[in-house]
Amino acid sequence: MKNNSFLPLYVTNFFGTLNDNFLKTLASFTVIGWLSDERVKSVAMGVTAGALVLPYILCSPLADRLTAVWPKRRIVRAAKWAELPIMAVAIAGFALHSPWLVIGAVLLMGLQSSLYSPAKYALVRDIGGEGRISTGMGGMEGVSFLGVLMGTVAGAIVADMAGTSLRYALLVGFAALGLAASYTVHAKEELNRALHAVNPIRYIARAYRMTGRYDGLNAVIFTLSVFWWGAAMLQMGLLVYGKSEIGLNLDAKGTGALLCAAAVGIVWGQVIAGFVDKRRFLLGATLLTGWVGAALLGVLYFAPLSPVGFGVVLGLLAFDLGFFKLPFDAEIQKVVKGPKLNTMLAYFNQVSFLFMLAASGCYALVSWAFGPKAFLLLLAVAFLVAPFLFMFCYRSVLLCVGRWVFARRYRVEVEDKTGLTGLTGLRAGGDPRLACRSLGEGATPENLLNPVKKTSLLVLPNHPAMVDPMLVGVTFWKTPLRPLADELFFHAGLVAPRGLKTLGAVAVPDLREHRTATGASIARGLGDILRTTLENGGNVIFYPSGHIQTESEHEDIGTRQLAYNMCGDLPENARVIGVRTRGLWGSIWSRKGRRTSPSFVPTFIKSVFLWFFWSPFVPRRRVTMHIEDLTDRVKAWSKLTRLEFNRKLEEWYNDGVGVF
Repeated sequence: MKNNSFLPLYVTNFFGTLNDNFLKTLASFTVIGWLSDERVKSVAMGVTAGALVLPYILCSPLADRLTAVWPKRRIVRAAKWAELPIMAVAIAGFALHSPWLVIGAVLLMGLQSSLYSPAKYALVRDIGGEGRISTGMGGMEGVSFLGVLMGTVAGAIVADMAGTSLRYALLVGFAALGLAASYTVHAKEELNRALHAVNPIRYIARAYRMTGRYDGLNAVIFTLSVFWWGAAMLQMGLLVYGKSEIGLNLDAKGTGALLCAAAVGIVWGQVIAGFVDKRRFLLGATLLTGWVGAALLGVLYFAPLSPVGFGVVLGLLAFDLGFFKLPFDAEIQKVVKGPKLNTMLAYFNQVSFLFMLAASGCYALVSWAFGPKAFLLLLAVAFLVAPFLFMFCYRSVLLCVGRWVFARRYRVEVEDKTGLTGLTGLRAGGDPRLACRSLGEGATPENLLNPVKKTSLLVLPNHPAMVDPMLVGVTFWKTPLRPLADELFFHAGLVAPRGLKTLGAVAVPDLREHRTATGASIARGLGDILRTTLENGGNVIFYPSGHIQTESEHEDIGTRQLAYNMCGDLPENARVIGVRTRGLWGSIWSRKGRRTSPSFVPTFIKSVFLWFFWSPFVPRRRVTMHIEDLTDRVKAWSKLTRLEFNRKLEEWYNDGVGVF
């Protein structure tokens, strides 16, 4: 195989997940058949399922430690060698009709799988490099689901129909094929020398804090774990609901066909999503794919479907959930660099399997209280809520969704004269991380020759209405800008504070209430925060006037001093970007016809009502946004007095007033 081919890793992963689930399902059905007491059967089913999951929770820290001791390919091969004696234990358990020996084999299989899971997923980037992460993860997750569902179906059929010889041959054959495939995996590995605690409680606490250093990454991991919680519940529910007399009343073959529909859907969804994610910011569609999944789950719950119809809708649901899941997997690999990726993958294993363990309890409780079909409604609610909460925890997704929302009401025409990579053609699509990364490495023509030095942006827009900060933010969605926001908004309900925190906003006290030395102290403190952010390569946006326009398209900065102070002491690596917005005067967010600024909450409620019931039937409001690099000019203006600086900046903002 080629050194950069994913196929050997895919095959190794497929046979591993196939054998895991084949053994678990075969063990569950066989052990239940040996027992007569119904209560003991239920306990045995739960213990068997938990035996495969528990090692991931307890041994993920040890799996991370192994990547610091051994090369990842060696870990994978050692794990595949260990699979052969584990199959011998399972065969002995089946031959001796020993339930606990069989469950012990399932436990050993879970231990083996948990110890090499971080290594096999970290190999995706080692094999394909940064540019092929989405494709590689799409294939890995696709074959994983194929292995899970094929193993489950094969285990159910073999338990019902096949003899002992075929069972034993399949267990050993799957293990042998996985071992052979592991020797064809080639990769240029990144070395990991970071050693972490193997205590699972200390590990998960430390990993949680480490993940918190990456903005929103914990939200990615927990939302992805919600998916696995739902997948585990869906698998259990289909096995019961498919065979139930008050459900679909299918035999083992029919239930297997139902699971095959899910397998085909999820595999194609993940694989196609891997190619789409390379070209489009698929994580930004989380809200859409999650809500489509919730709608399809609602159809499965409420609609009186035949088994064939149920299978078709289930396949569509699985395809959609493939699009939902893949960008989360890829995001972890894109955000976390170097050996820390092994830690993040081990931590994700812990969290996701804790969610899967909780799924067993949730399913049992919901089914007992509301019937065998109620799990579908619970999943629908989960996929309605989880993407919405995630959106307010991840900056690029929040701005991507906001960009779509505002595009339904405003037709923003951008004239960009900066020439900065990632800013030219802001209306174009693409992955915001690419632009952020290029800007962070020095995106101006001067700094392209010196990529070590990070370029930072100080964005200074005019302020025609209360809505333009949101419009500017979503227009610059490819570039992380840290805004200043009135401290009142940090306490206005639940949504605004969460969104401001996600955007990294800095709370600004109302200087009108601090006109003495306190106000000057506050202003100096803000200047220090912004300057430090710029020096560290961050990007900042604030409004020099500090208030929305009181006259038609006319900006009045007055005696404000923050812009003057910042431009007079600008870090060497910073560029000043001016943004001149026109077309918002007369909006419900502007001061036209008012003595004071519009109240935020009533105006927001009114705008939501108009967005749904009025905007679809009227032309969109035309807004122009002129973007220009003002660095050289503001440096010259900053040598003047503060009032003269403000007048120069006002002249630039008010250039062409009355022409639009």
